[in-house]
Amino acid sequence: MGEYPPEGRARTDPHTGARVRQVTDHPSINHHPFYYLPPMDDAMRHVVFVSHRSGRPEIFVERQQDGTLAQLTEHDRLAEWSVHPSHDGRYVYFTDAGGGWRVDVGTRREEQLFSFDDGRIGIDGHVGAAMGTTTVSRDDRWWAVPVSFGERSRMLVVDTGSGAADYVLEADSIGHPEFHPDDAEWLRYAGPYHARIWVARRDGSDHRLAYERDAAAKEWVVHETWRPGTREIVTTRWPHGMIGIDVDTGAVRRVCSFNAWHAAISRDGSKLVSDTTYPDDGLMLFDAADGVGEPQPLCASEASNEGAHWNTDHCPYDDGPTTVYAPQHTHPHPAFSPDGRQVVFTSDRGGFAQVYVAEVPDQS
Repeated sequence: MGEYPPEGRARTDPHTGARVRQVTDHPSINHHPFYYLPPMDDAMRHVVFVSHRSGRPEIFVERQQDGTLAQLTEHDRLAEWSVHPSHDGRYVYFTDAGGGWRVDVGTRREEQLFSFDDGRIGIDGHVGAAMGTTTVSRDDRWWAVPVSFGERSRMLVVDTGSGAADYVLEADSIGHPEFHPDDAEWLRYAGPYHARIWVARRDGSDHRLAYERDAAAKEWVVHETWRPGTREIVTTRWPHGMIGIDVDTGAVRRVCSFNAWHAAISRDGSKLVSDTTYPDDGLMLFDAADGVGEPQPLCASEASNEGAHWNTDHCPYDDGPTTVYAPQHTHPHPAFSPDGRQVVFTSDRGGFAQVYVAEVPDQS
């Protein structure tokens, strides 16, 4: 495992004037965690990313004090989209083909927390549950991991202190889980396209579908996240904008009306940042609560945004089996820093996916 000199270099977006810093510069795939997961620890000491520079995915950090890069893992079959930094900055959690692990950021010691019996986590796929995303609660006490068993999926919840692990619920499909940012008692996850947004308590009780999509209109609901300070999930209604769903009352409201693709929310729940495609207008900042969501350009991503199935006005899966080629490292997946002043994103603008950080302009 190696130490690498800083690879960062900064430039100014020619259209918005935003300062954009390139974190990685290696001829291999490099990307940060998925859009609704933290790309940094709460103290913002490290930018966490995955790099293939060794020939396989491994976890790295960029140290913010000096810009140096450090390889944290040397791990065969690491599931690169399972990576989740702990909020206190001590660990990075991840899975492989056999179980769940964490690596100590300071010592680089890898520790296995659980092993799968006859289950598996998707590590080779590009979309949906096959990505193998996981979630760590804001207090770092709980880790939830979807595990597939044949045609069914189960949610495994791990106590990161004691190591106790229990399967709390089972469903046809479980993908992209997320603990509520203010209440580790609650989880949301993505089910199949026709019944997408589900919520449950951490023990598996109160398990229910939170939103009934308009099947007649072939409504495509995708890329959801909790809004902090509320009981609302904001989600893309592709390509017609975003809506907010109150999981207690069922009330639905408009969030924005532009083609927000993967939208991440700030820690205070006040603003969203999203990439765009078909057309790609770059990364956009917008208000999370005003019911208008007027987009304000942050910067261009210039990512290739692979995925021709997104060029549609309805859910393509309603039309029958769809072949999807959408490698996720070609998508920007913008995510806020904990203080909301930076946005981390990925772009393959130079031929290889690299990690970037854009500074959010002062809105005061």
